[in-house]
Amino acid sequence: MELAELLAREAIRDIVARYNSFGDSGLFDRVLDLFSADAVLEIAGVAHEGREQIRAVFDGVPKRTAKGGIPAYLRHFTSSHQIDVVDETTATGRCYFLVLTTVGLDHWGRYLDDYRMVDGRWRFARRRVLTDGFSPPSLFRTASGD
Repeated sequence: MELAELLAREAIRDIVARYNSFGDSGLFDRVLDLFSADAVLEIAGVAHEGREQIRAVFDGVPKRTAKGGIPAYLRHFTSSHQIDVVDETTATGRCYFLVLTTVGLDHWGRYLDDYRMVDGRWRFARRRVLTDGFSPPSLFRTASGD
């Protein structure tokens, strides 16, 4: 493995960790900076294109929670992060996630990511959020159950 690939992998691991940390802390401007300007965030099959639409996803958390408010705490955890560096400017990745809230384990699933080098930094080009399940008292389960 070449040094450039090792550096890419570590930088990509860092943006995934920052996504969790910044998002859980409500630092949405910092989260948005992790995405390329034309990035896509796909949740439940709905594509949110560009930073403005992605911001609306984060700003809309209170509306999407079953109890209508931001949880007292929100903690995202990722594991088994597999990164494939395609070339010097593109990579893909996948990892599992689980989310803790005041109800305990709230929901869990997988992230499927495309990364791109932009202005000398790795950023999300596309993040697909695939939720595999919700606990019965989940704050994020919608009325339709998804």
